[in-house]
Amino acid sequence: MKHHVTVGVDGSPESRAAARWGAREAALREVPLRLVHAVDWLISPSVPQPGREAAGRWADEALADAAQDVRRRHPGLDVSTRCLSGRPAAALAAEAADAGLLVLGSRGVGGLVGFLIGSVSLSTLVATETPVVLVHVSDAPEEAQTIRYGEIVLGVDIHEAADKVLTFAFEEAERRGCALRAIHGWKMPSMYQYAPFFDPENEREVGRSVTVMLDDMLMPWRHKFPSVSVTHEAFEGPTGAQLVHAAASSDLVVVGRRLRRSPLGVHLGSVAHAVLHHAAAPVAVIAHD
Repeated sequence: MKHHVTVGVDGSPESRAAARWGAREAALREVPLRLVHAVDWLISPSVPQPGREAAGRWADEALADAAQDVRRRHPGLDVSTRCLSGRPAAALAAEAADAGLLVLGSRGVGGLVGFLIGSVSLSTLVATETPVVLVHVSDAPEEAQTIRYGEIVLGVDIHEAADKVLTFAFEEAERRGCALRAIHGWKMPSMYQYAPFFDPENEREVGRSVTVMLDDMLMPWRHKFPSVSVTHEAFEGPTGAQLVHAAASSDLVVVGRRLRRSPLGVHLGSVAHAVLHHAAAPVAVIAHD
């Protein structure tokens, strides 16, 4: 079992927000917090040694400042720091291999516009199978004792057996003592697009059928997590757009990412892509088969 939360720290306001969010999560889970920073030395004999020393001092200072901040907010939390050497995305992904959760910062651009996903965050996200949460500055908790947990929103695909995604969302809702809202988007079968006469009852019937399938999919987790208040919505339209809308009033959005590769690289998925780039809340991306 994995027993700690890892946070990528680089001294930016975004990483400070990630550290505070990660510390709150580690306190909730009652596990240690590990703050890490990756120094890319650009392996070359032409890099002057003084430059390396300065980068090392800066990394140590960034880690020390982040650790001091989260220790002040969570005095009983076990906090450690680690400076890594190598390309940041690869180093962070390797460091996350034995973590229960990896938290990264992303630059928020305000309102419902959401994130600007940096290349390091995106590359790390697709390089690890560890659950990843992306946080931006506006999501940083102010003080630990004033936190109130809101609703968690879950994107569900009834056509995939994404047990890891469902388990993560229900466990988060249980430990936070908050409600969980599951969302699934559907569209009419293509054959109806060519029907000479469209019967609205067909659309309603499909909607009822999808709702039943969604309810059936959630049922085992309702029984396993009886303390979690669960609602579910099946609607016609793209799931990503609805999740982005729901994120405006949620504490966390949970989406899945299938572990598959194409000749052009890693496929993030349309729902995860939409939510990561436009949601106003922290986003947890859970890799699954």
